[in-house]
Amino acid sequence: MEKILIKNGRLVDPANGIDKKMDILIEDGKVKKVADFIVEDEDANVIDADEKAVMPGFIDLHVHLREPGFEYKETIETGSKAAARGGVTSICPMPNTNPAIDSPESVKDLLKRAECSPVHILPIGACTIGQEGKELADIEGMKDAGIVALSEDGKSVMDSALFRKSLKEAARLDLPMFSHCEDKALVEGGVMNKGQKSEELGLPGITNSVEDVIVARDIIMSKEAGNRLHLCHCSTADSVVLVEMAKKQGLPVSAEVCPHHFTMSDDEITEDNGRFKMNPPLRNRADVDALKEGLKTGIMEVISTDHAPHGKEEKDQSMLKAPFGIVGLETSFALGYTELVDKGVLTLSQLVEKMSVNPAKVLGIDKGNLAPGKAADIVIADITKEYKIDSSKFVSKGKNTPFDGKKVKGRVITTIVDGKIVYKY
Repeated sequence: MEKILIKNGRLVDPANGIDKKMDILIEDGKVKKVADFIVEDEDANVIDADEKAVMPGFIDLHVHLREPGFEYKETIETGSKAAARGGVTSICPMPNTNPAIDSPESVKDLLKRAECSPVHILPIGACTIGQEGKELADIEGMKDAGIVALSEDGKSVMDSALFRKSLKEAARLDLPMFSHCEDKALVEGGVMNKGQKSEELGLPGITNSVEDVIVARDIIMSKEAGNRLHLCHCSTADSVVLVEMAKKQGLPVSAEVCPHHFTMSDDEITEDNGRFKMNPPLRNRADVDALKEGLKTGIMEVISTDHAPHGKEEKDQSMLKAPFGIVGLETSFALGYTELVDKGVLTLSQLVEKMSVNPAKVLGIDKGNLAPGKAADIVIADITKEYKIDSSKFVSKGKNTPFDGKKVKGRVITTIVDGKIVYKY
């Protein structure tokens, strides 16, 4: 296996309290040595990372790869390559494929399809058979087959008694439950945040209570079941309040925020177009500020993308008809750096914690750490030069983003997975 020496980079490794100029030697897929200066070895591929940030590879807990069943939107190949381009070295695909990832056989099929992926694929299994909310899936069988978490993502298990059974099974098997918090009965055909902008555009709105009711329910039920709970794509101020309350009680509750929810508010929706339609929707400015504060204080400890690609013709229409979803794998670090680090909300080390260290903790895996002996999952990024996001250059099949043309900093230059270069700008 190739030996790689990364020279002169700013090593940002919060797991080990490092943020300084250091060299890293990679050998046999592992971090071999970290030092202020490492003499060049003629056998090593030397990467000069001068004025670049060198960080543990990002871990995205919330991704939709669409395969099997919706390959016209995305495939494991295109989605994993998009991850590599974004510096994401491990991704957790959600189970709402066709068929759903709801059995040991479907998990094994997914992992077989992912054998050629340039990044680590860590599958999430469905709570119920077919995600229909009627009968519990074979959770233990799926764990044995390789799932790292449970989720009914794309919907909530609205039958609370059945959800309690899934929580207890998750607790027994020590699997985190990833909750998509949405009370379907309260959506009432909404397509964007309910407020002044939805009234201006004449579109039905989605209130904050759609999310908040299920956040509260799932925290309360998880407390009873004794399982680990991870709240997906939180978008409201009260979600932050509820997560803080749970943490004050010492409950094993974690929560994620997506870049679109801390970057944009519904005020910035310029027209009735599907590229602005996502679930949860872009909320008001007060919610955005609360999410940023939650990230700053550490109440919200993870940044994930909810990468949800769709076909161009699906998204290029009214929000009344377009499906929910935004792509994010290729823009997450840049948006995080631009909106949070450059604006003084987080330090770069804190951003890396939320994109790498903390996601690894949620899953209970040994990643997000660049100490000698650890897996060489590494991202190198240029954080000095501004550039424009160009969706036409996305590797993902999905181009559905409202950030096309946005000026950002934080271009991923090199991505390394298990000591192998899988992306180079």
